[in-house]
Amino acid sequence: MVRILVQKLLAKAGKTYSIDSRIPTSLLLYVIYKRAFMLIRGIIVLQKRVFLGKGSKILNKSNFVFGKNVTIENNCELDGYALKSIYFGNNVKIGSYSKLLSTNHLATLGIGLKMGNNSAVGDFTHFGAAGGIEIGEDVIMGSYVSFHSENHNFEDTSKLIREQGVNSKGIKLGNNIWVGAKVTFLDGVEIGNNCVVAAGAVVKGDFPNNVVIGGVPAKILKYLA
Repeated sequence: MVRILVQKLLAKAGKTYSIDSRIPTSLLLYVIYKRAFMLIRGIIVLQKRVFLGKGSKILNKSNFVFGKNVTIENNCELDGYALKSIYFGNNVKIGSYSKLLSTNHLATLGIGLKMGNNSAVGDFTHFGAAGGIEIGEDVIMGSYVSFHSENHNFEDTSKLIREQGVNSKGIKLGNNIWVGAKVTFLDGVEIGNNCVVAAGAVVKGDFPNNVVIGGVPAKILKYLA
């Protein structure tokens, strides 16, 4: 009975997989219990049907747009002080201990973050979103992924680097991308659709559709089509 209930809830959320028959009922009951309390917390804190984990902080809540079935796991800190609305599409998931930094200096209001439907990031993700980050649909990521959408100016040797300000182009990821653990995205990155980014890569520049990239700095390792 419990298994049937959970399977129906998954289908309602747009999930197409079947529950492994070896999963014990005790685990299914734990998932129901956990998700129920996360939903209650989200309704109380955000006044939205969002699954919100323990210890998570949402700053400037009015600037967030949430789709259906959004999950923000435990101990996240999401900064909504941005020029654009922070947008999470349907079934977006933010892993535990992740941080969204939309504005990192009072000199300039940042741009913010947009994530498309069915996209998810693992634990300890860092979104440096002052220069703007756009993530498409069906993008899945491992843990410890970081985005850095700004660069420090440093050309003027008569001034300290910290006094020269910053520049930014933003970061853009397409649809249907798998990003391995501990990948670093630098400012100006643009990745096409249907790509794989190998774990540990440091990514800079533009990459087309249908490629596997990896390395430091990242380069094309394989074409998928």
